[in-house]
Amino acid sequence: MKIVFMGTPEFAIPSLQKLLSSSHKIEAVVSAPDKERGRGRQITSTPVKQFALENGIKVFTPLDLKNPDFINEMKKIAPDLFVVVAFRILPKELYQLPKFGSINLHGSLLPKYRGAAPIQWAIINGEKETGVTTFFLEEKVDTGNIILQKKIPINDDDDFGSLHDKMM
Repeated sequence: MKIVFMGTPEFAIPSLQKLLSSSHKIEAVVSAPDKERGRGRQITSTPVKQFALENGIKVFTPLDLKNPDFINEMKKIAPDLFVVVAFRILPKELYQLPKFGSINLHGSLLPKYRGAAPIQWAIINGEKETGVTTFFLEEKVDTGNIILQKKIPINDDDDFGSLHDKMM
């Protein structure tokens, strides 16, 4: 299967690693553009972009996901599937492009904690468990058909960092 992977932070790398070790072909990676980071304001690539380049994978970093040139590049690849982990909201013309659609990994047990900061909200609300959900993308955010979920217990001493690491 021809896959285009979309992600930005460290959280997305284990999913990309798993796909690379599978029989599927990662045709390209899409990540956020390089930007200034840190006190020195040095231009830095995202963790996903760095990982992709280290593994010889073609990388796209579009400013605008609706840009016709970017959409045409994705059409040329003719992917079977987009796999999205910790990335931006995709426009309809993009997520409908692959033969088998687009799937996303979200850091909560959907439908709970749709949208941003699901790990933080689970902790703030005193949840005893959370998890990750893989689902098909559709027009509304985090509402597509669920493919699978994995539950993860939240311990009393968990904070954002420890829970984030459990989810990876």
